[in-house]
Amino acid sequence: MSENIGAARPSSAPAAKFGGKGLNVAIVIAAIATVAGLALWGVQLSGGMVQTGMRNLDSWGLYITMFMFLVGLSAGGLIISSVPKALGLPGFGGISKVAVWTSICCTVLAIGFVVVDLGQPLRLWELFAYSNLSSPLMWDIAVIATYLVLSVVYLWATLRHEAGRVSAKALRVVSVVALVTAVLVHSVTAWIFSLNVGREMWHTALMAPWFVSSALVCGTALVLVVVIALRKAGYMQLDQSNVVKMLKMLGAFVLVDLYFFGCDLLTEGFPGGSGAEVVAMLTSGPLAPFFWAEIALCAFAAVVAFAPALRRNGLIVAASVAAIAAIFCKRVQLLVGGFQVVNIDLPGPMTSATVTSWESGMAGAYQGMVYWPTPIEFGVALGVFGLGALILLLGLKFLPLKPTENSH
Repeated sequence: MSENIGAARPSSAPAAKFGGKGLNVAIVIAAIATVAGLALWGVQLSGGMVQTGMRNLDSWGLYITMFMFLVGLSAGGLIISSVPKALGLPGFGGISKVAVWTSICCTVLAIGFVVVDLGQPLRLWELFAYSNLSSPLMWDIAVIATYLVLSVVYLWATLRHEAGRVSAKALRVVSVVALVTAVLVHSVTAWIFSLNVGREMWHTALMAPWFVSSALVCGTALVLVVVIALRKAGYMQLDQSNVVKMLKMLGAFVLVDLYFFGCDLLTEGFPGGSGAEVVAMLTSGPLAPFFWAEIALCAFAAVVAFAPALRRNGLIVAASVAAIAAIFCKRVQLLVGGFQVVNIDLPGPMTSATVTSWESGMAGAYQGMVYWPTPIEFGVALGVFGLGALILLLGLKFLPLKPTENSH
């Protein structure tokens, strides 16, 4: 009964409350973080990638982890926005435009992390001039570029529809295309890993649906955090029943994601399975803190989602943040774990520029985690997130993202 009473009560915060000095200060802080990140990226470019924690045996690190993570955040946001329109279902109280703008910002950040991961970004043009269309990396570039353009088109079509200049049928067509692309973008990103036959942890057909389920978890959680914060700030009014509906969806997505994880662990760790070493690495090895943190955070999010007495805004935000953190832990496990298991016998010259902890030989290099970011990587990553925050805040300040009478 208490849930129904809360669900029927919309937020009464006035829209005029949002903005002003606080928003401008936040924009300035985000701009400063962006500039600092650019400066550190310049240092990284001038000194070379050896300043990072990445080496020959673990050639991907924090930047690609963030890339995977942010692609999921972006895809989830667009899926939450486009599914109601594509299927002709009721929406979530006019959050569509904010969700799509959040998705666009996350996509820009994902692309930004790929750029800072390049040792020679000025050679980026060679990727298109000499592209290998049989490579999943090229597929990912094509689908992410298409996805970003479609996200912008979808937001534009939504705005035009509210102004009465785009028909509901046309908007539904755009929604269907955007939904398919959102699922595809995460599937292709998963194939970059799952088609690596030489990596025990990555080579599984379950990777693509697992990526999509993770995207739904963190994308829904991000939308929940953003809309609750904007409602609290007076930017928009949103009925609590819509928040509860999204929270229930988040709980369902979390359980599906954990189910996929359990299927993968059982297949790898079953007696006689070749992936027992991977399971041991996750449950009791160097990556165990990330593994158990993911399980605990997902369990907390699910409990809040399905316990009516806990569906208060503070706990909803905490559960959403926990779900996002859980998916980030999953991304760390996936990327670092793929390099943690040795897959070559003769690595070549062992130097500080090619192998982490090379002084103790191959055995010493794999005793702990094979990779940990350096301070410059954390600084550059903070700068990229500063850029994303700057874009998000500028959009909230200048774009017509608030719900209107025609919002769904």
